[in-house]
Amino acid sequence: MNDNIEEYLERGIYGVKETKTEERTRFLTALRERVEIALKKGQVMREKPYPEVTGKMEKVQNGHLYLNGNLDYRFLSKYIKTANDTKVPFTIVQNQEADTDIGLVLTGSQGSEGKEIFIEE
Repeated sequence: MNDNIEEYLERGIYGVKETKTEERTRFLTALRERVEIALKKGQVMREKPYPEVTGKMEKVQNGHLYLNGNLDYRFLSKYIKTANDTKVPFTIVQNQEADTDIGLVLTGSQGSEGKEIFIEE
């Protein structure tokens, strides 16, 4: 019983213990095995959205779009519009302490364990 109280207090003070912290930091809070597709920051800043990403958004099951909030909204807006049109929920991740090269992550129930998730230019 005493262990339960200590664990409860620790969760209250420090929050829930997070698994795979480095992976979550890199992939904007998502786990790699759930990632369907990801873009680097420079790719998100491209003028037109990647058709591979918008196509995945139309087909993804239980999808969620994570966008790097350190990027200017004008770069994110084209993906937000597509997410709204396809009814994929999205989150703009604001983490000033996280150093990641990722600008966009789309997760889904299928994931892509063992598959390439990045679009090569």
